[in-house]
Amino acid sequence: MKRKIVIAITGASGSIYARLLLDKLQQLHNQIAEVAVVMSDNAKQVWQFELDNQDYDKFPFKFYAKNDFMAPFASGSAKFDAMVIIPCSMGTLARIAGGISDDLITRAADVILKERRKLILVARDTPLNLIHIRNMATVTEAGGIICPAVPSYYNKPQTVEEVALTVVNRVIDLMGLENDSYRWGAE
Repeated sequence: MKRKIVIAITGASGSIYARLLLDKLQQLHNQIAEVAVVMSDNAKQVWQFELDNQDYDKFPFKFYAKNDFMAPFASGSAKFDAMVIIPCSMGTLARIAGGISDDLITRAADVILKERRKLILVARDTPLNLIHIRNMATVTEAGGIICPAVPSYYNKPQTVEEVALTVVNRVIDLMGLENDSYRWGAE
């Protein structure tokens, strides 16, 4: 069964994670029926600053404006299977934890949670204060998955992209997509 996926990109540092995820989703197109993307204004600015380009609009996915509440994934009847917020700012996490649907990203997250579908938040901040930790607990208790952007090193990555891919590959696994990546203990 092909999956329908929402990718949301917020203004937290870590645009490389979003870019690599979009790249991988292109490669996995045979498993995907649809990818919908929404970016905050800050996400576009951070992407330009961190990656020195505006290539977020080069991907062959449908992009939605941050306040487009007519987007299909703003309703549970559209039956999107998963939503990934990558990177996820602490402000976005707080609004989701508080049930505040003030833009398309937080509305879509609310829809995914209420429909008991997969919401994956790639939190990208450190250190964490108690408010962040409690918000993460609230989202987890509501059915979301907190997947901190904490890379692994046991596959001995050689580049920044390879390091970031360790997080992106974990996210792809969490979405339930088949992905050829390093597996611990594999020969």
